[in-house]
Order: sequence, then C-alpha cells, then structure tokens
Amino acid sequence: TMLGIIIGVAAVIIIISLGDGMNEMINSEFEKMGTNLLQVQIMDRGAASSISQEEMYALKEENPSLIAAMSPSVSCAAAVKTGAETLSTSVTGVGEEYLAVKSLELRTGRFIQYIDVERMQNVCVIGSYVDEEAFGGDGLGETLRLNGNEYTVVGILTEQADNTSYGGDNAVYIPYTNATRLNGSASISQYLFSAAGEEQNAAAKALIESTLERFYGDDEHYLVISMSEMMTMMGNIQGTVMTVLVAIAAISLLVGGIGIMNIMLVSVTERTREIGIRKSLGAKGRDIRRQFIIEAGTTSILGGVIGIVLGVILATVAGSIVGITAKASLTAILVSAGVSLAVGVLFGYLPADKAARLNPIDALRYE
Repeated sequence: TMLGIIIGVAAVIIIISLGDGMNEMINSEFEKMGTNLLQVQIMDRGAASSISQEEMYALKEENPSLIAAMSPSVSCAAAVKTGAETLSTSVTGVGEEYLAVKSLELRTGRFIQYIDVERMQNVCVIGSYVDEEAFGGDGLGETLRLNGNEYTVVGILTEQADNTSYGGDNAVYIPYTNATRLNGSASISQYLFSAAGEEQNAAAKALIESTLERFYGDDEHYLVISMSEMMTMMGNIQGTVMTVLVAIAAISLLVGGIGIMNIMLVSVTERTREIGIRKSLGAKGRDIRRQFIIEAGTTSILGGVIGIVLGVILATVAGSIVGITAKASLTAILVSAGVSLAVGVLFGYLPADKAARLNPIDALRYE
C-alpha cells in the first residue's frame, strides 16, 4: 500500500535536491565569471570600419559611474612550450584591467600592466594548473615559448576552479597587443566590461549598445551579453524544468493515493461486520469516518517518512556520482511530508465515508 507513496516522495526529494545542487553549481560558475560582467562581441560582417580599442577605453573613461573596468580579450592560437614539452592550454591576450573584470586574484607576482601592452613586452601570467604542470608550482620568473618567442612569467593566479586541464586554471595571459601580433591581425572582436554594480548592469549594457549602434548603424555587427541577464534567464529555465520534473514525479504520489484508496475500500468491505458492531454499540458516523481517515493518513505519512529517508540517501549518492552537492532542503522534506499526509487523508476519505454511511443492520448481516 505504501510503495506508491514511498516511490513518489523519494522521487520528488531526489529531483528537488539534484535541481537545487545544479542551481548552486551554475550560480557559482556565473559568480566566478562575474555577475557584473558584460561581454561585447564584434562581428563586423561587411562594416566599413571596426570600432577601435581606444574608443572602447574612452567609453569606459567617460562613464565611471556605470563602467568600472574594461579589457580587450583576444584568443590566440599559439603553441605553448616549456623546454621540449608542449602544453595544452589556452592563450588569451588581455589588458591591465582584465583581473578586475573577471574578479581574478594573484597568488604571486603581478598582472599585465599598461606598459606591457604599450611596448608589447613578452611577459605572461599563468594559471595555477599551468604553474603546477610546467614548473612544479614555482613558475614565477621562468619562461614559456609561444610560437618560438620567449615569454617571462611575471605572475601566477590563485586557484579559481578545480585546478584541472578543463578548468579556468589552465590558462596563459599575455598583453592583447602581443596576441594580435601572434594572430597576424590587428582587429579585436571581443571586449569585456565590468559594470560599476548590479544596479548599473542594465544601464551599462544600454550605454554600450547605444554607442555601438551609433558607430555601426545597426545591431548586425555586434552582440552585448549580460552575465546578470543570462543568470536570470538560466534560473527561469531551470525553474520551469524543475516544475515539469516534479510534476512528473508527483504522478507517483497520485498512483500511491489511488492505491491507498483501493486498499482502504477493500478494508471497509472486509470489516463491514466490525463496523456494524461498533455502530450498534453507539458509534456515530463521524467516529467510523475518523477511524478510517486516521488509518489512511497513518499509512500515507509512514510511507512518506520512508520515502524521505530513501530520497535523501539516494539524492546524496546521485549527487556524488554526477559531481554536484545534492542536499535535501528542509522545505522539500516538509512539503513531501505534508503532501504524503494530504494524499492519505484525501484518498482515505471516500472509503471512510462509505464505511460511515453503512446501515448497522445490513452491516451485521454481511458475510
């Protein structure tokens, strides 16, 4: 009788726990990127000219109340070597404010400076993974070769992710002027802005878009992405998906409720003579009704408790398998317990009412 409730409650607990864990992980990743981050992608697509980095810097300097920092970002396809070993890592050309834009921290040394960009000096800042893999954790002052050119490591970033080859710690940063030279193209297609605060996100985005629209004439040549808006959109999508999944899991609770109702109907039939005896001794309809409702509710709540325990255990196991922290919230547990009790009472009412309406004489004659 309780199996349907156990499975339904456990399924709801598991889905909610995994969903909350996934939300926390995604929000954490967005926060690492910076919720105030605005990414500008320049596509050009036949434009007569492209906006320059000087104009982008001027936009930032003229609007300090909306924009806190700005940096070009140039992906560079360069072979990175240390000694005879080739490193599999990403090389990005950045400006002196990239550290503030991306909310990164230095473990030791310094970051790219204005003089490095201006003079195209062969210096680089590396992530903690590159430092461990290439230099055994002591890479400050050492050299890397990018397409055969020697670059001195002037700074090492604090570990920001999981320090693996797939994380943000596997990175090399150089002045963006050097990156454009290595790419053989002076054009810059990506700029990163940091809004002065969360309240200024929308206004900063609107300012950048209006500036680019004045320059290009239409929005076919650029794209401005707000991490804050993306975070909100992702939250809405996740909420919708979670609602659908919980609704699907709740079908098990409906099936469990029907199971309780059927068993209680059978119980009423089997105990018809007992009901007749109780009524003949003075029991009222409400007494009989209360008896069967309590039985149905007890069965349901007991199944709910077992389902909650099972759900919490399975959610923790499933979370560890997929690599997220899945903890059942107190709200999910209380809601599951309340729903299981409500299901028992709701589906137990019909059999209880049937029992309460039995004629004592007919009940006593029932075989």
